Amino acid sequence: MTPDFIASLLGRPATVLPRAFFARDPRAVAPELLNKVLLNADGRSGRIVETEAYCGAIDPAAHSWRGRTARNATMFGPPGLLYVYFTYGMHWCCNPVCGEEGEGVAVLLRALAPLTGLAAMRAARPNCRHDRDLCRGPARLCQALGIDGARDGVDLVEGTGGFTVVDDGVPPPAEPAASPRIGITRAAEEPWRWYVAGERHVSGKRG
Repeated sequence: MTPDFIASLLGRPATVLPRAFFARDPRAVAPELLNKVLLNADGRSGRIVETEAYCGAIDPAAHSWRGRTARNATMFGPPGLLYVYFTYGMHWCCNPVCGEEGEGVAVLLRALAPLTGLAAMRAARPNCRHDRDLCRGPARLCQALGIDGARDGVDLVEGTGGFTVVDDGVPPPAEPAASPRIGITRAAEEPWRWYVAGERHVSGKRG
C-alpha cells in the first residue's frame, strides 16, 4: 500500500509502523498500538481500541509457552508479521508479532472502532445488528476485516499480504485503561490488557 493510497483511504496522511515499533516487549507495544489503524488493502479499516500482550516462555497463556509448533510458527518469526490462529473450532484471531525473531511473543488485537469500508464489514458479518458490534471482539474484527488462516504470516510492515498498521496522527491515550486479560484461564491475573477508556467498541469489561 502506497502512502497516497493510505491517505486517500483515511482522508489524511499516515505512516506505516516500522519493524522497530514491533521489535519490543509486547507489554510495551500493546498500549502503544491503541489508536493506531489496521488497514485492509480492499478499503476496510478500523482504529485499534483494545489489546492484550502475550509473553512467550514466561506466559502460560501464550500459544508459544511450550515452544514452537506448526500452529504457532509465525509467532517465532520476525516482528511485524501477523499471527492468525483458529479457536473454538469457529473463530479466527490476529496478533502482530513482537520482540526478537525466535522469541514467540505477540499482541492480540481485541477490538477496533470501524473507520472505512463499513458496507463490506456489514456484508462480512450479516447477522450483526449494530455497527458498534462489527469489530467489538477479536473474532468479530477478523471476520469484519476479512482476516482468516490464509493471512497467517503476512508482513504488516511491507504490506505485501494486503494488511498493514499505520499511525494517522492520533496518539495513544496518555493513560490507557488496563486490566487483567479476559477469556483465558492460565495467567489470568496478569494486567496485560489495555484499552481506550470510554470507547464504546471495547469488547470486555471497562473497569
